Amino acid sequence: MTPCASLDFDVLIVGSGLAGLSAALHLAPTHRVAVLTKRTMTDGSSGWAQGGIAAVLSERDSFDAHVDDTLVAGAGLSDPAATRFVVENAPQSIAWLRSLGVPFSQENGDLHLTREGGHSARRIAHVTDATGAAVQHTLIEHVQRTPNITVFEHHMLIDLITAHKVGRSPQRCLGLYALDEARDEVVAFRAPHTIVATGGAGKVYLYTTNPDTATGDGIAAAWRAGCRVANMEFIQFHPTCLYHPHVKNFLISEAVRGEGGRLLLPDGTRFMPAHDERAELAPRDIVARAIDFEMKKHGLDCVLLDISHQPPAFVREHFPNIHARCLELGIDITREPIPVVPAAHYTCGGVLTDLAGRTDLGGLHAIGETACTGLHGANRLASNSLVECMVFARSAALDIRATPLPAVPEVPPWDTSRVTDADEAVVISHNWDELRRFMWDYVGIVRTNKRLERAAHRIALLQGEIQEFYGSFHVSRDLLELRNLVTVAELIVQSATRRHESRGLHFSRDYPATLPVATPTVLSPR
Repeated sequence: MTPCASLDFDVLIVGSGLAGLSAALHLAPTHRVAVLTKRTMTDGSSGWAQGGIAAVLSERDSFDAHVDDTLVAGAGLSDPAATRFVVENAPQSIAWLRSLGVPFSQENGDLHLTREGGHSARRIAHVTDATGAAVQHTLIEHVQRTPNITVFEHHMLIDLITAHKVGRSPQRCLGLYALDEARDEVVAFRAPHTIVATGGAGKVYLYTTNPDTATGDGIAAAWRAGCRVANMEFIQFHPTCLYHPHVKNFLISEAVRGEGGRLLLPDGTRFMPAHDERAELAPRDIVARAIDFEMKKHGLDCVLLDISHQPPAFVREHFPNIHARCLELGIDITREPIPVVPAAHYTCGGVLTDLAGRTDLGGLHAIGETACTGLHGANRLASNSLVECMVFARSAALDIRATPLPAVPEVPPWDTSRVTDADEAVVISHNWDELRRFMWDYVGIVRTNKRLERAAHRIALLQGEIQEFYGSFHVSRDLLELRNLVTVAELIVQSATRRHESRGLHFSRDYPATLPVATPTVLSPR
């Protein structure tokens, strides 16, 4: 593995999901932009989003109603200013996507709006049940034909380069080191502005709806560079992931419940009304805990989600991709229910930012699921994630465009003089498996002090092994992802341990009550 000279740009964007590509397109008219993605541009979480994008687009809806729904779902922790900022900029974001050619579903010449759990009105713009894929495909097409954007696929973020690391001041981000997997070499990228938009960290859990790329890379790198993180204890578990031995990660959209889907026990008993007066339209944390409760109470491997009472044509029209995928597996959702289980779905916390996406480190912005903007609080309202990506991509781009480009000093090449090739790669796979299993068992939907203590002890042991491995051998994507996941796991456990209450997505048997005052959990690097 050999280092090479640095590559220079005006802006580096790590991540090729909706947040990263939106920011790139907003910046391209004025800046030379590099987009780095550790696999291909189609491999992130954005393309997996089924439900849609929340925005006030009907005269029967209002900004105040959308704000109120978000604050209720956030269980007192959503920042009112950030929430209103996103809600009021959401319609503009939909208009921008439509101007790019995203083929949103229509009804009688107008946008077809659906309703999802926690929303008081129909405000979800969508492209049938594959909104993320349609949006991502459109953005990729525009990025590929925009001259000022250079895409580096199969480039994995290793670490951010800070001024203090190279003996300079004041402290700021100067760029990053990335592993070019195709050439098996480490490349230094240099720029006055860097945006981390690497998504969340669902792969820290054994069961997740996230793709394999969701390993918390941006959160971990920003933490190592000195940025604060916030609210990492709030991991959203999606209530309805397909339960099937031959398929992993296939999400059954929130919209299925929004369009009348009922959750049932194997004997056909509907159970959600006994847990919440909103039944299947309750927020995700309530539905996920209800399913978890029923599964443990009855010793079940899964529960059932039934939409078969709707006309078959309705089901096929509204959920063509879910219908087709389930049919491939022998499940006809027009005639029978879908077996589902909860799974880790969304990281509500992340790198602490302001309304321009700025972090604690000068020259570094964080957007999308990587960031903690204050919008989601203790629980993300359905379909608020994609719009958050777009609103903060635009605000970060405007902030960068309004900032003069400072000179960036030379950065040293990656030093490989004291490492060798790994001789026991099995250590990585074993540690990866151990981490995800004990995080699922000890830091899942329901938590206790004892479980958190056990997880913290295991994490400390793993960190020692991983750091020794990292310092002795050439880096690989598997090693880098494991290093990031164990860092994120530590942040989740630290945050959960500090919260002596149950709120939103964090439910503790030792602290079942909710405190009268909601306080964010903010962690600062030592």
